Amino acid sequence: MKFVFDLDGTICFKGQPVTERILEALERLTEEGHEVIFASARPIRDMLPVLHPRFHMHTLIGGNGSMIHRDGDLVFSQAFRDEDIDYIKRLIEKYEATFLIDGDWDYCYTGPVNHPILGNLDQANLAKSVLIESLNSILKVLILTANDFEKLAEELSEIDVTLHTHRNEKVIDISPNDIDKWNALRKIGIGESEYIAFGNDANDITLFQHANHAVMIGHHEELSGFAAEAIPLQGDYEENIIRKLEELADRHRFSLA
Repeated sequence: MKFVFDLDGTICFKGQPVTERILEALERLTEEGHEVIFASARPIRDMLPVLHPRFHMHTLIGGNGSMIHRDGDLVFSQAFRDEDIDYIKRLIEKYEATFLIDGDWDYCYTGPVNHPILGNLDQANLAKSVLIESLNSILKVLILTANDFEKLAEELSEIDVTLHTHRNEKVIDISPNDIDKWNALRKIGIGESEYIAFGNDANDITLFQHANHAVMIGHHEELSGFAAEAIPLQGDYEENIIRKLEELADRHRFSLA
C-alpha cells in the first residue's frame, strides 16, 4: 500500500524536522513493502530540511501539487499562466499586499521580517531570494499581508486558480488551476483508493476524498468530514501516530502494490 503524508502539523510540528522515532516508523513501512510519499504545501526546497536525507529520494510532492520530485529529480512542475500572474500582481499592488512567491527553486519575499512563515523559508539556504522579475516561472504565491484580505481573496476567486486559507497563519495560498495533492498523485500513476492519507488542513481535502483510508491529525472543521478517523494532538500523539501506522500497515500487508 502507498502511504501519503502531509508534513506540517501531520508528522512534523512547530517548524521542527520529522523526529527520529517517526522516521523509523516510516522506514519500517518501506521495509515491509509499502511506499512512503510526502505531499506538502511547502515547495520541495523547504521540504528537504524537515526530512532526513535518507528520505530525499522518495517521491516528494511540493507546492500543494505544483511540483513533483522522484529519485531526487524534478519530474513535474506547473506554473501559473502569464495572464493570471499579471492579474495577481495588479491585485498585490491594489491591496498593498506582501508575499512569498516561489519559482522552481528560488523565491521572492516581501513580507514582514517577523512573519511566522520565515521560520520555514529556505532553512538550509538552498536557494536565493531574488526579484520577482528574475523568476522564470511562478508555481506558488502566498499573500502574507494586505490592507483588505477579504476583498483580495474575493477578487482572486474570479480567475481560475486554486485558493487555500491556512488556519494557523493568516495567509492566502494560491496555486495554478487544477493543482492539488490528489491530481499530483494521478500524474505519477496513483489511482482512486490506492493509498492511505495522513493530513491536517483544508489543502488535504482532495487527498482524503480519493484515499482508501484517511487519518486526520488534530482537528480541522473542513477536513473532518472527509476523514475516516482522527488522532488528537494530545498526550504522546507521536506514539499514537506510530501505532496507527503499524495497525494500517498490518491491515494492508496483503494489498501491497
